[in-house]
Amino acid sequence: MKIEYPSSSARSPVIAQQLVATSQPLATQAGLWALQQGGNAVDAALTTAITLTVVEPTMNGIGADGFALIWDGQQLHGMNASGRAPMAWSPEYFKSQSKMSATGWGSVTVPGAVSGWVMMSKRFGKLPFEMLFEKAIHYANNGFPVSPVISRQWREQIPTFENQPGFKEAFIREGRAPHPGEIWRFPEQAQTLRKIAQTHGKAFYEGELANDIVQFSNATGGCLTLEDFATHEANWVNPLGCQYGDYELFEIPPNGSGIAAQMALKILDILGARKYPHLSAKRIHLQIEAMRLAFADVYQHLSDPNAMHVKAEDLLNSIYLKNRAALIDINKAGSYAPGDPHSGGTVYLCTSDCSGMMVSYIQSNFKGFGSGVVTPGGIALQNRGMGFSLEPGHPNLVAPGKRPFHTIIPGFLMKNQQPVMAFGVMGGNMQPQGHLQMIMNFVDEQLDPQACSNVPRWRITDQGALTVESHMPSDVVEGLRSLGHEVLIMPADSIDFGSAQALTRIDSGNQITYIGGSDHRRDGMVAGF
Repeated sequence: MKIEYPSSSARSPVIAQQLVATSQPLATQAGLWALQQGGNAVDAALTTAITLTVVEPTMNGIGADGFALIWDGQQLHGMNASGRAPMAWSPEYFKSQSKMSATGWGSVTVPGAVSGWVMMSKRFGKLPFEMLFEKAIHYANNGFPVSPVISRQWREQIPTFENQPGFKEAFIREGRAPHPGEIWRFPEQAQTLRKIAQTHGKAFYEGELANDIVQFSNATGGCLTLEDFATHEANWVNPLGCQYGDYELFEIPPNGSGIAAQMALKILDILGARKYPHLSAKRIHLQIEAMRLAFADVYQHLSDPNAMHVKAEDLLNSIYLKNRAALIDINKAGSYAPGDPHSGGTVYLCTSDCSGMMVSYIQSNFKGFGSGVVTPGGIALQNRGMGFSLEPGHPNLVAPGKRPFHTIIPGFLMKNQQPVMAFGVMGGNMQPQGHLQMIMNFVDEQLDPQACSNVPRWRITDQGALTVESHMPSDVVEGLRSLGHEVLIMPADSIDFGSAQALTRIDSGNQITYIGGSDHRRDGMVAGF
């Protein structure tokens, strides 16, 4: 691995024996505090995640969902803390709509993040559960200075959410969003977090907070019930792996969409994309085409695994992907329909400690503040229900108690069954695209985590358009256009290309050391000791 800076950024990698990387500096410091109190990487991840619900409300909240990949020193574990549809939801319930709602109660599934905090702490944590909330409660009670990118996101999102139940009362003061550096306090949120901490999450799913959410739902047009909350549970899952060169990329299996990055990487391996130069039009062309193929399949076939018509293993089948790869023309952009594989946003953080434990964790309200619905106590609810389909016969068709298609995906890279990198790139459908780009930068170019993040990115938008960052080399842009791509160059201050955090393990003698990177596109920070 080379530690160098081939792309424009003032950021350098951080090297230490224990690291925390997040998208918000106060949250990074909270994670370091947990490590300094004798906690491990899981305690640091949870302290950071809980703090992020307060200091970065534009991306996640107490009503979020979460996923994690955890290397405990011997084995990799997967955790799925995504919520399910209310039992009242069915195609009939949405019969007056052609697609799922993006905001409001019609987009809210049962929040899962709190159950994930409890489950991870109980199995792997060293610190008392209540201790993980201290920094978040402190910032909610006493206030914190709002960081610049978060202030901008807050301001830009107000028109979308200001008329949703509870939003104005919770997140608009003096008719506006907080300015950069302005102190933001939310004491009601502190009270909510304290109740979750004291009851180890029971208040949120079976007690006072569940009652408050359901009553607010009943009063403002929702259909959540106490049974919906009481029957929710997070699950341990087997991480889904796929080979890329000498490395193995692990993702959370469906209903997570990490398999899209794995499919695209395998297609690129089949096509020998690494033989084309780094940051060349030909290599990026192949990356884009492979990603379009993967998205075509994922949007058609992915759902709650209990409802999928195909297995994840079918989508990663080498023969199937060779046939899909054959559709790509090295000299021309294409468009792709889904295949038949039958064989017969978001906040992301990562932490590590000196024992070798590593955590890749992601938590999200999905689209900014999520549904825009904020219940008493500052609980901003996600809008993951937007991920369901209303197409009859589709495997992702909305149904009672079903988990929707999810975009949030933590990543983990291994080599020879040993941990190499915990990483993620938050930001809607940018996430699998970011995973693909980060992995090729790391594996094929041997760049350090910060340099991997610094490289200019491309993105296929939700509408299928191809966008690139403003510092993408002009010869690459022209090369892509000559291959038939319609390329839109985004403004220099665009935040559409995700936010990466990454920690790589290196062994120096008998000491474990990590190299970390944090995306220059956000306010984030990696730090350690």
